[in-house]
Amino acid sequence: MIVTLSGMDKVGIIAKVCTFFAENGINILDISQTSMDGRITMMMAVDIEKYTGNFKSLIDGLNTIGQEIGCSIKAQHEEIFDMMHRI
Repeated sequence: MIVTLSGMDKVGIIAKVCTFFAENGINILDISQTSMDGRITMMMAVDIEKYTGNFKSLIDGLNTIGQEIGCSIKAQHEEIFDMMHRI
């Protein structure tokens, strides 16, 4: 699964997202982050094989965290992400 985050940069954003993943058995396979002019963008490839909830509950959890940290967090299956970004 691919997770993207964007918003205003502040202390604790990565910690909050990574804590959510760890608490839910989600492994971060790759992470890329850029901060510029007070904004942050982050993209993560994650393994949800050990996540016991359904996709909707995962999205709801990420939306809740996004609201708490003031960022937009989106998640998509990797195959969909790849198709959308194919040249």
